[in-house]
Amino acid sequence: MSGIPPGYVRPLDIQHGRVDMTHGAGARAMAQLISELFARHLGNNYLGQGNDGAVLPAPTLQGQPARLVMATDGHVVSPLFFLGGNIGSLSVHGTLNDLAVMGATPLYLAAGFILEEGLPLADLDRIVLSMADAARAAGVPVVTGDTKVVERGKGDGVFITTTGIGVLPQGLDLGGARARPGDVVLVSGTLGDHGVAIMSQRDNLSFSAPILSDSAALHGLVAHLLASGADVHCLRDPTRGGLAATLNEIANQSGVGMMLQERAIPVKPVVAAACEFLGLDPLNVANEGKLVVICAPADAQRALAALRAHPLGVDAAVIGEVRDDARCFVQLTTALGGRRMVDWLTGDALPRIC
Repeated sequence: MSGIPPGYVRPLDIQHGRVDMTHGAGARAMAQLISELFARHLGNNYLGQGNDGAVLPAPTLQGQPARLVMATDGHVVSPLFFLGGNIGSLSVHGTLNDLAVMGATPLYLAAGFILEEGLPLADLDRIVLSMADAARAAGVPVVTGDTKVVERGKGDGVFITTTGIGVLPQGLDLGGARARPGDVVLVSGTLGDHGVAIMSQRDNLSFSAPILSDSAALHGLVAHLLASGADVHCLRDPTRGGLAATLNEIANQSGVGMMLQERAIPVKPVVAAACEFLGLDPLNVANEGKLVVICAPADAQRALAALRAHPLGVDAAVIGEVRDDARCFVQLTTALGGRRMVDWLTGDALPRIC
C-alpha cells in the first residue's frame, strides 16, 4: 500500500511544472489547474459560483437604470513579459480602456486563455498574478473564464482574450462620429512608450534610459475628465496603429479633417531616439495607457487641467484641432513650419504589440 488516499492528486508544482495537454482536457488535471492557479489568484464570489457563466446583479448607476457597454479584446503580445507589465496585466488594461473611452464604468471581466503545451507553470502563475493585481487595482473582478490547451508549437506560450461589461449613464454619448470642426484634440501624455518598450525588448536593444510600457487602466482618468464638466465629444485609446490610425478613424467616422502641431505632441526623448533608430514614426506606435480627447473649443483648457490633475495625465497636451475637410485628411504642421500628411499605415510595422 502506498498510503496515498484514493483520489489524491499531487499539488501543482508551480516552480518546475509545465502545462500539458491534460490541463485542457476538461478532467481532473484541468480542474486542478483552475483551482490551484486561476482561482487562487482571481477568486471572488462570482467566479466562485463555479458554473459555465456568472449570475450578476442588474446594473444601476447612482441608483438609476443605466445602459450596458460590452467590449472584448484579444492579446497576443510577444514577448509575454516586458518592462512595465506582461500579457496578464495588459489583457486587463486593454479591455478596461475599451470600456472607459465609451464613458462606461467597468463592472466585470471575463477571461479566456489559450495555453501552449510546455508553458512553464511559473510563467503562467506570474501572468495570472499580474492579471489579478491589475483587476484588483482597477476594482473590477474577473467573474468567469475558460482555458484551452493546444499542442506544443501551436500557441506561442499563451494568448488571452478578455471581455468586459460596464455601465453607462443615460444621456452620455461619446463616439467617433461626434467630432466637429473647431473641436480641439488633446492627448493625455507621451506617445509611443508601449510599442517601443515591446520592440526594444523583442530585439534586445538598449538605450540611454529604460523604456517602460505605459500600460494602465484609464477609467479613473476618464471619470476625472468627465467630472470636470468639459464638453467631451470623443475619447479613444490609441493602441495598434498609434495616434495616426486613431485620428484617421475618427476623421472618417465624423467626415472631418484635422490639423496637428508637431511641436505640441509629447514624446519622450528616449522614445523619439529609439523610433529614429528603428525607422518608426512615433505617431504610428502603439500606446496602452493614453487617451485621445476631442472636445468643444471653449472647454479645451478645462479638459487639459482635468487631465493634468490626474496621475495618468500629467503630461497631457493640446495637439491640434478639427477642421472642415470633406477629404477627411489628417495633417501635421512640422517643427520646421512645413506640412505633411498623417496617414494610416498600409501594413503592420509592429506586429504582436498587444
